[in-house]
Amino acid sequence: MGAGVGSELVEARGIVKRYGNLLANDHVDFDIRRGEIHALLGENGAGKSTLSKILYGFVQPDEGQIIFEGRQADLRSPHDARALGIGMVFQNFTLIPAFSVLENIALFLADLPPIVRPADITARIRGFSERLGLSVDPSALVRELSIGEQQKVEVLKLLLADARFLILDEPTRVLVPHEVEALFSTFAALKAEGYAILFITHKLQEVLAGADRITVMRRGRIAGTLERQQADEAALVSLMFEGGSIAREGVSRRPESKEGAVFLELRGACARAMGGETALREVDLCIREGELIGVAGVSGNGQKELSDLIQGLRPLSRGVKRLFGRDASRWTIRRIRQSGVAFVPEDPLGMAAVPGMSVRENLLLGTGKRYNSGAGIDWPGLEQDMDGSFRRLGFKMPELAAPIRTLSGGNLQKAVIARELAHKPRLIVALYPTRGLDVLGAAAVREMLLAARDSGSAVLLISEDLEELFQMSDRLLVLFAGAIAGEFKRGDYRADEVGHLMTGSRRARQ
Repeated sequence: MGAGVGSELVEARGIVKRYGNLLANDHVDFDIRRGEIHALLGENGAGKSTLSKILYGFVQPDEGQIIFEGRQADLRSPHDARALGIGMVFQNFTLIPAFSVLENIALFLADLPPIVRPADITARIRGFSERLGLSVDPSALVRELSIGEQQKVEVLKLLLADARFLILDEPTRVLVPHEVEALFSTFAALKAEGYAILFITHKLQEVLAGADRITVMRRGRIAGTLERQQADEAALVSLMFEGGSIAREGVSRRPESKEGAVFLELRGACARAMGGETALREVDLCIREGELIGVAGVSGNGQKELSDLIQGLRPLSRGVKRLFGRDASRWTIRRIRQSGVAFVPEDPLGMAAVPGMSVRENLLLGTGKRYNSGAGIDWPGLEQDMDGSFRRLGFKMPELAAPIRTLSGGNLQKAVIARELAHKPRLIVALYPTRGLDVLGAAAVREMLLAARDSGSAVLLISEDLEELFQMSDRLLVLFAGAIAGEFKRGDYRADEVGHLMTGSRRARQ
């Protein structure tokens, strides 16, 4: 595969894609070369996902063409793309947990003989694994694998299906540091063999560390493509936001002598697993006024369950929950929210919005009787307060009459955050609040959480981004298998130690 390295493998010419009045891709010209790692950046709604899905045949353009190895390609489905050697790993993996690695890969292959010999597939898996640093046990059940190992299986599926161009959407989103390093080592090995790799990410440091070329999209168009040696953070942000800049979030701190009152306390808190979720086991947690506590953990280790327990969606099976000095073990969700607790859930559309209602109506949710008036709802008052919240965050307020389901994932996240932070809550529980946001949006959310902390709010920040947690947390907790696996004070964070605690590795337990 080394021949022809550097020449164009896939080209997109004049790609246009509309969704009603939304122009998602506006005459996009883009190319990917053999033997290169190409990063795709852009703010929320810039058109990155649409372009990648067009390249994979998942979405068909309204205008334009795809050129593969110099010839026009008619990509009517992912099947057509895979037949040309184009493969894609989505954010949400498509593996069957109850099946083994071998079985998941075999189901994806189109060239299997009538009688399948597992030993032959195993040999093919091991060949790629050893050569490209994708070591995984073919006989292991997928449900027993870490997220990083599952991602390796997704990549192996593509390689065994003869993909030469790999598209990965936010591939490091749920990986811990040593898994990120392993992934980029795999990228380097694939590049050396002539594979082309396109990855979408919001993490500028990963782009600058791992990409050969970087393409930035803005408002459905290509704002620019830079060779790695031409790129730095300022140049990329300028392309993404027309001269915008990222504020450097300093971690301002309240005076240490003013130790605040305890706003949230869990003592020996346990909660049973429901529907295959993670049980919480003897969780001890204390958050004080003016303190930001970070929680690190690989997805599925009890983060959602911990949030549900705090907000009253999940009952305690044992232990105590106290809010603002009072026993809240049996408080209702309404009483918890009315006491001054705000939540940013991991699934905004599923947990914090009603899809069939307008943006305006959704902004009213969770505000209690604040906007009740003798004539009904004080809509002008609501709009004024929400406009102020959006402005403080630096977000553009969406069309209030539009159904909230029409917002992009990032813009929906912004609407939920603006609503939850509008009224100076005493305790903020935020699950992945910057997930899916562009760099300026993420910076604005971080700044507002820090400002809330500095003004006296207590903040529990659950995140998959260790850099974010290290930067913002006064204390850092590591959650593994529903229990607190470790606790660190500011200045004591080490990415490798935290990462191994997150994965429950032997090294971390010694």
